[in-house]
Amino acid sequence: MSRLNSLILILFLVGCGQSDRGKAYITSQEGGVSVIDLNTMEVVESINSGDYPRGIGITKKGKYLITANKAGADVSIINLKTKEIEKNIDVGINPEFVRIYDDQVFVSTEPSSTGKPPAKGEMHEDDDDDDRTPAKIAVVDIASGKKIREITAGPETEGIEFSRNGSQIIVTNEADNTITVHDFTSGDLLKTIKADDYGLRPRGIKVSPDGNFYIATLEHSDNFIVLDKEFNHIKTVDTKHDVSEDNLHKGKSPYGVSFSPSGDKLFVAASGGYKKRSSLEVYDGKTFEKIKRVETNGRRCWHFTFTPDNKEILLACGRSDEVLVIDSDTLNISKRIPVKGIPWGIITYPIALGSLDQVRSGHSHKGHSHD
Repeated sequence: MSRLNSLILILFLVGCGQSDRGKAYITSQEGGVSVIDLNTMEVVESINSGDYPRGIGITKKGKYLITANKAGADVSIINLKTKEIEKNIDVGINPEFVRIYDDQVFVSTEPSSTGKPPAKGEMHEDDDDDDRTPAKIAVVDIASGKKIREITAGPETEGIEFSRNGSQIIVTNEADNTITVHDFTSGDLLKTIKADDYGLRPRGIKVSPDGNFYIATLEHSDNFIVLDKEFNHIKTVDTKHDVSEDNLHKGKSPYGVSFSPSGDKLFVAASGGYKKRSSLEVYDGKTFEKIKRVETNGRRCWHFTFTPDNKEILLACGRSDEVLVIDSDTLNISKRIPVKGIPWGIITYPIALGSLDQVRSGHSHKGHSHD
């Protein structure tokens, strides 16, 4: 569908009383951000970003798009009205995961990782290393365009999450197999959860909508752990297990994780299944019993998001260069959207719940917003 036809369809839908569903933004590791119009489920444009973008976030009112650029060791602040980069801000070696809270951008970095970004058309899954250099969560103030502080975490930080009241930051640390809890304001370490007894390589981290649970995926052990609101271990769940078959070649290497908006379901993106075909594992959001395995036939599907109206799930599959559209009720794949350049991160505006974002309340540490 051409851009003109897409615009005509949007105007028709609005004229018929149907609201604009918004857009999805996808970073591609070979460069740029692809934009999907959620009314047509087609790629309608590409936005320039920094080199080798991975993590992605959007400010509360949709003014700025933020990308973490591995090759440049920086983040880009992109004005979505002009589609121009307003500023690139140095944050540290190998920035990856981006989360935004109020006027601040939180970016995980991996100084112990010595791997370089792959050449165009190539792929390194990860940059494993034995270095235990403590990593930093860089904190950038959007209004001033400056890095204002750093939070010392474990080596090779990965996922970032906030407690429901915004008082704590929770970080997964791959290299030393820990999950660390920090004070939001000071960055002080409050608690360390050692994952050794449950598995290896914590990556994804997500709080439940009611704040009662935290889920951390353990990529190299093919499982995830459930923590209570005080970060005590409750349960370990094997992602390889399937309700219909005992097939240990599927559900491997879990990474991206998110509850459904109502909290009734938990979704886990497992990227290393049979013949490296990814799956989306679906669980009960309270008991964590397996409900379904969505076979994607996609490769390296790491991150996903709900649409703003919660009708669909968009799953970015990097090695198959596509975004899958999954009906959130039937859990069937309804469309495959080609997205070139090894898609990595995916978010939407209006803001929706997903493995890289969280619908944000009116709570603010500062009591105001510059967005």
